[in-house]
Amino acid sequence: MADYNVITIGGGPAGYVAAIRCAQLGMTTACIDKWVTPDSKPSLGGTCLNVGCIPSKALLDSSHHYAFLQKQAATHGIQCDNLSIDVAAMQARKGKIINMLTQGIAGLFKKNKVTSYSGTARLIGEKQVEITTPDGKKVITADNIIIATGSVPVQIPVAPLDNKRIVDSTGALAFDNVPKRLGVIGAGAIGLELGSVWNRLGSQVTILEALPDFLAMADRKIATTALREMKKQGFKIHLGAKVTSATVANDEVTVTYQDKKGEQQLVVDKLIVAVGRKPNTENLGAAELGIQIDARGFIQVDEHCQTTLPNIYAIGDVIGGPMLAHKGSEEGVMVAEHLAGENSEMSYETIPYVIYTWPEVAWVGKTEEQLKTAGIEYKIGQFPFSACGRARAHGDTSGMVRMIAEAETDRILGVHIIGIFASELIAEAVLAMTFKSTAENLAKTIHAHPTLSEAVHEAALGVDGRMIHA
Repeated sequence: MADYNVITIGGGPAGYVAAIRCAQLGMTTACIDKWVTPDSKPSLGGTCLNVGCIPSKALLDSSHHYAFLQKQAATHGIQCDNLSIDVAAMQARKGKIINMLTQGIAGLFKKNKVTSYSGTARLIGEKQVEITTPDGKKVITADNIIIATGSVPVQIPVAPLDNKRIVDSTGALAFDNVPKRLGVIGAGAIGLELGSVWNRLGSQVTILEALPDFLAMADRKIATTALREMKKQGFKIHLGAKVTSATVANDEVTVTYQDKKGEQQLVVDKLIVAVGRKPNTENLGAAELGIQIDARGFIQVDEHCQTTLPNIYAIGDVIGGPMLAHKGSEEGVMVAEHLAGENSEMSYETIPYVIYTWPEVAWVGKTEEQLKTAGIEYKIGQFPFSACGRARAHGDTSGMVRMIAEAETDRILGVHIIGIFASELIAEAVLAMTFKSTAENLAKTIHAHPTLSEAVHEAALGVDGRMIHA
């Protein structure tokens, strides 16, 4: 008889959510996680809570408050004299938030009777997991195993990390002072968000992006607006810039890159390498058991996240698709409910994407460019935040809401937002698309006034050419 019904390997948003849901459904559950704090204490939450989503948002909020006081407060009649930055205090606040949330997961495990193991896990059989800790090794067994080991930052040979001058996203969250000149390789969500933190605090930030397009995955009008807004904030952004080397000397980093003008050089005090993440599947023992893993390291699964071994599942960043915490969490719920015999499935078409710059960028569903390529006829409603009363009162009027609906059926196919609190506004669009709403359905939904959500309402009206305030 196995020790547990289910073991999850990984305590990040995919693994800990899967473990809790399995326990809620009556399964004896264990979760193995190797994350420890700098003082060697176990810390649940994975990359997201420890060195990803949560700490980055803590610093983004702190830096946003500073930038507001420095650049916008006067327009509200607020005078701020002798404004200063205490990076140590910002970092301490970030640490308190991390600790509170990671300890909160430990509390949820206790509440739901999930057994937590701290150590490195390795599959040694279809139902066996070996845990390595500083005190030795231990083997536990389960009827089913869920792999949720997440992802790690991609490193590039041309810019080797020294964890002092050249750092990855983890190092960029731990600066103890504001670098005067900051370089960022990669203009994805991670690079833009980390760049935003230090740009607001006074760094001259230069971003080098190898692709010729800015935010290539996003709607083109949204991406163009985002690029313009970031340049207004002082970012220097070079597209089509392929880095060929990065060397450290005299407390500086010299970055050499190629663009359409030829070879260029950039000298900075710190360099962040943010070129993406890769699945954390090395030394897991999965391939040795016969679990299919592709050339990029992603575990191959079916529609229920089941691997080529029927009692082993994989969820989150290790299986490909968007590397988003909420995607991994929902896969964890789906697998737990599938194991309990329930009819549960994922809606990959309605996963929201968010970039926490300011203005924020968020979207769900198809872009106009994708629909054009697919030959699908569509109609668009577009409403600017400059015409939204609440945005005016707040003092943030940049951006817009774009809603795309199928021409024949009026069904909403995509919603794209750049603007104040886009990360919150996108939830209404996700809900509407989940229930296969038409633009007319949303247009007939009464929205409170004055609110930012009225911009979504007006965009829905605009699909049929009926906007009131623009």
